[in-house]
Amino acid sequence: MHIVVLVKQIFDPDVATTVFRIDEEACAIVPLPGVSPVISPFDEQAVEAAMRIKDAHGQKLESEKNDVKVTVVTMAEETARVAIKGELAKGADEGLLLADPLFENADAVLTANILATAIRKLGDVDLIIAGRQAADKDLGVVGLGVAQLLDIPAITYACDIEIDNKTISVERVLEDGTEKVQTQLPALVTISHELGKPRYAGLRETMRAARKPINTWNGSDLGINTEIAYGRQHIEKLFIPDNKVNCEIIQGDTPDDVAFQLATRLKEADLI
Repeated sequence: MHIVVLVKQIFDPDVATTVFRIDEEACAIVPLPGVSPVISPFDEQAVEAAMRIKDAHGQKLESEKNDVKVTVVTMAEETARVAIKGELAKGADEGLLLADPLFENADAVLTANILATAIRKLGDVDLIIAGRQAADKDLGVVGLGVAQLLDIPAITYACDIEIDNKTISVERVLEDGTEKVQTQLPALVTISHELGKPRYAGLRETMRAARKPINTWNGSDLGINTEIAYGRQHIEKLFIPDNKVNCEIIQGDTPDDVAFQLATRLKEADLI
């Protein structure tokens, strides 16, 4: 079984906003030195879901070799190799980095197309797992876009996954409880935080991860050789909003006098 986990590298959401600054000329968020990006928390839980499947499947095998392969895929700059190594240390078998200037500023549609193209090239993929949404933009559409492009079923907001041969059973989170659904592999599943905390990597696993492969594919490797004209994000202006508030305290001799003055001011401002 081949499981692909889609992950995204983002600014650490647990870091105080004061450690970032806005470059208004470049329309970019710039972290202070020493603040490293991280894998989106929902995507870390997607890796955890894949590892639980690998653990459970391995326990059913009579041989020592586990036939579940987990590939972590991300579309990012070369610096994302460090983040991928962190997921390999948790038990994933290999990483795939999609890096090319052509991919910069890609929106959700273009991102889904690039990821789907890479998955097709990987070949026999039985299950794709992604976080329910990225923790930076909270759109939650890339995973579903990949499923649509690959013409496979998608199940969202999963908190538990079981696989029996080619049938996948998923418990998914609803507003007022959960429900269990089934479909046939290949399929795509997005993971919700109700899955539970992801595992931590130990020293031994971290050392082993250093020997695991991380392949890099660019646009040419995926058959994308020309400038992509669609699916580009263009930020016209990025700035910190001015939150100054002018407050005026209305005073009067009696409550009726204060109320009259307030009503008068509101009427003058066309608010009533």
